[in-house]
Amino acid sequence: MATAGVLIDKRWLTQSAVREALVVWCLGFGAILVAWLVYRPAAKLVATVGFLYLPVLAMSVRGEDYRDFGLSTRTLGRDVKQFLAVSAVVFPLFIAGYVGFIHVLPSLPGELVQLVTPYVGVPRFSLRLPDRFLEWVIDQIFVVALPEEFFYRGYLQTRLRDAWPQGRVFFGARLGPAFWLTALLFALGHLAIFEVWRLAVFFPALLFAWMRERTGSVVGAALFHAAANLLVQVLDASFFAR
Repeated sequence: MATAGVLIDKRWLTQSAVREALVVWCLGFGAILVAWLVYRPAAKLVATVGFLYLPVLAMSVRGEDYRDFGLSTRTLGRDVKQFLAVSAVVFPLFIAGYVGFIHVLPSLPGELVQLVTPYVGVPRFSLRLPDRFLEWVIDQIFVVALPEEFFYRGYLQTRLRDAWPQGRVFFGARLGPAFWLTALLFALGHLAIFEVWRLAVFFPALLFAWMRERTGSVVGAALFHAAANLLVQVLDASFFAR
């Protein structure tokens, strides 16, 4: 009887954690979708507020602290070192892949290009920064990357890992069902603004999730997330700005 009771309790805890995580994700997704349909300029603000406060509300019900969900500077040194190391490896590879990809685009059907990319026109390189670049830096760190990382890698990934703690260790991080489902939800969440090509964020989401698992903090992942977005903006401005 005792064993059966433990199994029932574990099953209830698993279902409860997964249900809570999915409900919070649906609330965030639904709020962004409604904002996009009703008044598009408000969608970004709604996303930022939702990503920060929906998890906090869920945590407060159980008396939990947001610092236990990765929003902490306790491992700041490790986070910064990890961010620099990952950037040094990934960004040169990404730049090479970006350049190769955009030079293939002119040979593809126009309808396909519009579906899978945001790019229009023939790329011509001239190194430049986007207009108001410093504002973009602040925006990407504090309005985009940090709220998204807190919501997805901090809250969702932690709650789902409470349900499914199992997984294989890969370079110091345990990768299990919570790891993969969080990345999938992150990609699906970007469909709230009806741009199919945004599903590609599934792949960087895997790297963000791995970074969070290695240090227990979302700070390094948020720095890398913001830097990756800024790199894309610089490349877009350099190849497609006229």
